[in-house]
Amino acid sequence: MQVGDRCEVHCYKHNGKINQASDGAVVLEIKDDYIVCINNRVKITERNGRSYYTKDPAILFFYKDRWFNIIAQMKTFGLFYYCNIGSPYVIEDNVIKYIDYDLDLRVFPDGGYRILDINEYKYHKKIMKYPDEIDYIIKKELANLIEMKKNNEGPFDKKVIEYYTKFITPEE
Repeated sequence: MQVGDRCEVHCYKHNGKINQASDGAVVLEIKDDYIVCINNRVKITERNGRSYYTKDPAILFFYKDRWFNIIAQMKTFGLFYYCNIGSPYVIEDNVIKYIDYDLDLRVFPDGGYRILDINEYKYHKKIMKYPDEIDYIIKKELANLIEMKKNNEGPFDKKVIEYYTKFITPEE
């Protein structure tokens, strides 16, 4: 995968089943420890076959050694973040893949945030038998993600987002 390539993003569950797939992300930057993509009006297909198109441009940050990914969403009424707690990404055949571990962090334009899907996490942890090691990593990485947000580090630094927004085009 190279800068400028179009790619898909596939999100799996711990049991190996695909949960969600999106098309049309464009690779903006590849660093040693993360990759940055951008998308706008992409098709998302859910595991049940339902699909829809996103309405707003987004900048996606996937990490090689962190158990989360961060999506900065440029909505008309402000910058939102949707952060997935999930495995580090892998790339296969121009597809970025990761395992979603249910917990999400939603960050609002005013800086407030909320942890989402706690009950879904507890349910899947039980039925998919998440190992204790995974449970520990997930909780630790959620705390690390919140700390990043509180310190305005990485994608939570508005200057980082401003830098990448110049790459957004209507047809992305």
